Amino acid sequence: MRLIRDARTLSNKAICSMRTAMSTFNSYDDEGRVCSVLLHLQHACEMLLKAVLVQKGVKVFDDKSGKSIGFERALNLCRQKHSLTESEAGTMRMIDALRDAEQHWFTVVEEDVLFLQTRALITVFDSYMKRALELDLSSRIPARVLPVSTKPPGDFDFLVDREYQLIAELLKPGKRKRDEARARIRALLAMEGLAAEEVQISEKDIDRIERAIKSGSELGEVFPRLNTIASKIEGDGPAITVRFSKKEGAPVKFVAADDPQSAAAVREVDLQKKFYLGATELAETLKLTPPRAVALRRFLKIDEDPSCCHTFEFGKQKLARFSDNARRKMKAALDGGVNMDQVWKEHRPGFQKQSAAVKSTDIHSAIS
Repeated sequence: MRLIRDARTLSNKAICSMRTAMSTFNSYDDEGRVCSVLLHLQHACEMLLKAVLVQKGVKVFDDKSGKSIGFERALNLCRQKHSLTESEAGTMRMIDALRDAEQHWFTVVEEDVLFLQTRALITVFDSYMKRALELDLSSRIPARVLPVSTKPPGDFDFLVDREYQLIAELLKPGKRKRDEARARIRALLAMEGLAAEEVQISEKDIDRIERAIKSGSELGEVFPRLNTIASKIEGDGPAITVRFSKKEGAPVKFVAADDPQSAAAVREVDLQKKFYLGATELAETLKLTPPRAVALRRFLKIDEDPSCCHTFEFGKQKLARFSDNARRKMKAALDGGVNMDQVWKEHRPGFQKQSAAVKSTDIHSAIS
């Protein structure tokens, strides 16, 4: 594939950041190591996403501010139209959340956990770069530079359970390790990015989780999303690959960030970030005309599903916005061969009013 100039520049920046992250990971110096690794891994992801968007001819500068779009917007665009899978997006989102928590405050990430996360990100980075830009990471970074650890990564469930038990131990009276416990809680919250569309970490969340752990709540009650994640590790040495995937987990209960109850660490994110697609944008992502998208939404009852649609009220104005759940359900229906001609016939805009008028006429005729 012949890359256009800006895509080539951005992909080179992505690879340079990846090389720096790997050199730092293998460095003998521990001071600032985790922060530096996460900063460069996140930057590598953002540059790769933007390189793909530029190569595909997508605008990466906001019309209003004139500034380049951020990581979150780039991630969503690549998920919607440019072959980034949900699993790959989740791994990048986790690294971004960890980087945010580490850059703006502090976290504690155990060595084998950091190794697992880093190797997972490398696997995703290499796979997506090959698929979207036809570039091979192994030809740009020698195998000896890839992260090496004396602590082999363990099963994801085991690592999360171990962290949770350690946090509970650190929070026991007399330990005086509360700051470290809260730093580890931040790291676990960031890992929810593997299963959530949006991750935000606030001190209110951490306060509630701390109370829940002190009260003896189980891991599944406090971090239900993490119970839905599985890891698959293949190979060994420099050739090791790590992939995260979703599995069935316990029902998830959503609570507001300032909810006083102690259980359930899963928070409702900013609704405007979750429901970020307008009706026209949703139609465009599915390559449907707005009226046909309305018909499909009615057929699938998208507007009635609170996980797909939310109506915002601005004074007297009401505006329906849609989430990625809506896009996924509608795309799955289209890919599954739904008969759009039949859907259009039965659910097109105005059809229900016409049907009601016909029924009313029939009733009056019968009475006459």
